[in-house]
Amino acid sequence: MKHSSNEALLARKAAATPRGVGVMGNFFADRAQNAELWDVEGRRYIDFAGGIAVLNTGHRHPKVLAAVQAQLERFTHTCYQIVPYESYIALAEKLNEITPGSHAKKTAFFSTGAEAVENAIKIARAATGRSGVIAFGGAFHGRSLYAVALTGKVAPYKNAFGPMPAEVYHVPFPSDAESLAEARKGVERLFKYDIEPSRVAAFIFEPVQGEGGFNIIHPEAVRWIRELCNQHGILMVADEVQTGFGRTGKLFAMGHYESQGITPDLMTSAKSMAAGLNLSAVTGRAEVMDAPAPGGLGGTYAGNPLAVAAAHAVIDVMRDEKLPERGQQLGDQLQTRLRSLQARVPQLADVRGQGAMVAAEFRHADGRPDADFTKAVQARALAQGLILLTCGMDGNVLRFLFPLTIEQPVFGEALVMLETALTAT
Repeated sequence: MKHSSNEALLARKAAATPRGVGVMGNFFADRAQNAELWDVEGRRYIDFAGGIAVLNTGHRHPKVLAAVQAQLERFTHTCYQIVPYESYIALAEKLNEITPGSHAKKTAFFSTGAEAVENAIKIARAATGRSGVIAFGGAFHGRSLYAVALTGKVAPYKNAFGPMPAEVYHVPFPSDAESLAEARKGVERLFKYDIEPSRVAAFIFEPVQGEGGFNIIHPEAVRWIRELCNQHGILMVADEVQTGFGRTGKLFAMGHYESQGITPDLMTSAKSMAAGLNLSAVTGRAEVMDAPAPGGLGGTYAGNPLAVAAAHAVIDVMRDEKLPERGQQLGDQLQTRLRSLQARVPQLADVRGQGAMVAAEFRHADGRPDADFTKAVQARALAQGLILLTCGMDGNVLRFLFPLTIEQPVFGEALVMLETALTAT
């Protein structure tokens, strides 16, 4: 099949699609394998974006392809709510088993991360009879209207889309002892000025903020949220849409706190769950998950059988190839390389990460965020063939979302490209 050029496709895109769908690349994908991608003109790229954290098992993992192909030959859709199928139940059983906590759990499937977040809040409201929700500044929970209300960043996600749904409240994100104190004060003020705790249904948070800048929550903050929720009958909701499926060195980021007896009441997952097919989930305490009445949850495509088949394969690959552990090793290598460059790249103010969820933050000498330098490094890397994403409230953070299956030589090649982009900029 003969493909159009990138230039021709860019012109067609501008004419046919709206500007509100922001697109980073000026090239178009033709094929991909594991951590590598080729555009329609045959140029090769190393993919450190992973479709925004969707490809922890890489492009076209053979076990995922085989599972989807096998399901494709049986049936593609019935709508689980009309004619159910065993694979949905079996995947729910797996998630109930592998997610943090030994308590009785149930799982419902949806199509996107935002959909999982919105349904988690619906479940929390049904279970508690309350309406208020607390989230963190800098959070990203999706682009649908309620999810974007929970998102703690105005531009570009909330611009021109108001008014936002009511009874959503934000407090500072606690990444260190100082910001934890601010978060505590924020909640105290919230309960004093805006809403009594007996009307709060849920406290939702990302264990590591994604769009917010790969900010890792302070470990003591997780305990504080759990104790606060216990005290006031609020449900603790962990949004693991981006942190889930091996990205942080554990299968789920909340697994880092399980040994302390800290588990969420509800947890959302999506992105890398099905290796690029549309699937998300809400997993939670059985009695909480059963709160909505029959028909209150679901969706026409929710738990699509092809995506469910992919997710079964992803879970097997995560276990068999020890991908959370490999992610930790790769993340350690990347952090070591970045820190070795800080003396030569004074703008590189901070290197942080949990497992393979690694970020590099850039600032001016006076401490101001340096978004221009960040974009320049991203552009230089792309010119060499390395795809990177930016994030952060000020756009001054590079995030690294390579597949956990990336071959070591390809990973090494990418680190050379990254170093060149950093030092040349």
